[in-house]
Parts: sequence; structure tokens; C-alpha cells
Amino acid sequence: MAKGTLYLIPVPLAEQAEKASYTLFHLELINHIREYIVENEKTARKFLKEAGLKTPQNQLLIHDYGKHARDKVNYQELFAAALKGEDVGLMSEAGCPGVADPGADVVFEAHKRGIKVVPLVGPSSILLSLMASGFNGQNFCFLGYLPIDKGARTKKIKDIEQESAREKRTQIFIETPFRNNQLLSELLKTAKPQTKLCIACNITADDEYIYTQTIEKWRNQPIDLHKKPCIFLLFAG
Repeated sequence: MAKGTLYLIPVPLAEQAEKASYTLFHLELINHIREYIVENEKTARKFLKEAGLKTPQNQLLIHDYGKHARDKVNYQELFAAALKGEDVGLMSEAGCPGVADPGADVVFEAHKRGIKVVPLVGPSSILLSLMASGFNGQNFCFLGYLPIDKGARTKKIKDIEQESAREKRTQIFIETPFRNNQLLSELLKTAKPQTKLCIACNITADDEYIYTQTIEKWRNQPIDLHKKPCIFLLFAG
């Protein structure tokens, strides 16, 4: 019996960004799939409705892969339908499944079982911010979160700045939204004046803000990033 396919379904990064996030194939696919693996059932059902789901929601089987369920997952049960030939969708909470996302573990388990994995086109805040930064798109590194400890964070900023200058590498990183302003303050104090910084905030939202300039210029331009989803990109090459 042929196995089903695990489709990696991107979701919008912001409210009212559906038209910029979904393709016609999304509409076709979500009205074919009856089973999903998701981080949050409520938001997943909302995404499906906004994408154009016509299937009654009570006919869907939703598997919880949230942080409280992740350690108890039985992957053999999770992939039971796929192993019998049914297609399954994997959805993240924002953006692309498997990219800075715990869904990567689900994808790996699918590969282990010989289940075909198909990634779909959709918004990735990491790539969108890189595209808009004006920095090196051929040599870049996504670092995730920088250290919380102030001393370790200062050292990390210096290290990645030196590596960027040496390797001509774009350094990409994020922070928990309520700590964005603290990270920005540390960047402005630690990085060299001519190092360039791009801040990409609320990507795809109506109030999207993406701007690149030197650290020196950022020091003279107050900006409030509190509780706003942001991507930071640093380039010293």
C-alpha cells in the first residue's frame, strides 16, 4: 500500500495577511486533507477557515503537538493514517513549519517512516527580512535567540559582529517580543558605529516596518519595539 504525504503548510505571520500568505494550491489542498498535526488547535482551525476551508470542521482530525503534548507523542499513532495512504498536513503557529519551529521533529519522524514530505510555498519571516535588508543573501546564519545573560549577550554580539566582518556573513537573530527593546539597547551600545543593522518588524502586517541603517544612525533614532514580532539582522562586512 502506498503511503500518504506529509504536507508542510505555512500560515500567515500577521492578522489580515491571508492574501499575501496563501496560494491557490493551498485552497485545493486544505479541502483534500482531513487530518492535521498542529501546535494549537484553535488557531489552526482559524487559519484553515481564513484560507478557504469548505470541509465541515467537525470532519477534521486534529493532532495536538503543542508544548504540553510534545513529550507524550506516539509517532506511530500520529502517522497511522499516513502509513495507510492518507495525506496529512503539518501547521506551525506562524510562518513555515520546521523553520525555527518544533515541527522539525515531526518532519524527521516522517522521513524515518518513509513518508514523503512536501514543503509548500509560504511566508518565512527569516527569509523575508533577509530579502528586504540589503545584506548578503549568499552567506547568512540564523542564530535564533541570543543569550539572556547580559554579559554573555554582549560577548555574543561582539563575536557575531567580528564573524560578519571576517566572513562577510549576515547574522540573523530574534528575541522574545517583550525583550526587544533591551536587545536593541545592547546592540546599540556594543556594536561598532559603522556596522549595519536591519530591523524587520510586523512583517506582512499593515504596519510592517523594515529599515536598514548603521548603528551610529540607529543611536539617534528612538524606536519602540516592545511586544512587536521582530527579526534583527546585523552585517559588518
